[in-house]
Amino acid sequence: MKKSGILNRHLAGALAELGHGDGVLVCDAGMPIPDGPRVVDLAFRAGVPSFAEVLDGLLAELVVEGATAAQELRDANPEASSLLEGHFPGLRLVSHERLKELSAGARLIVRTGEARPYANVLLRCGVFF
Repeated sequence: MKKSGILNRHLAGALAELGHGDGVLVCDAGMPIPDGPRVVDLAFRAGVPSFAEVLDGLLAELVVEGATAAQELRDANPEASSLLEGHFPGLRLVSHERLKELSAGARLIVRTGEARPYANVLLRCGVFF
């Protein structure tokens, strides 16, 4: 058994399969999940695990070259907005409707237990070299 890093076998396996340019949507419990992408649902109960916890865990495992979030995030969820802008200085903002459209092209969706609005981000994988 692994003793560090991501222990969820479904998530660890999905991350190992990602390549340059692949999209990973990290989303709250209320985000509509499109058909198609692989989904790893980590939601246990409202708020568990949090968006911040899942994002931090993923960022320890992934190289990210870009991120996109909903512009509504700034007003509706300043805490998540600050978190994302701290991690991604070049954060791209689009309408929530556009983010939902873009999420259909993600290769992986990771659903958190977050229960606050617009705690969603689409990550674009980079390479480690």
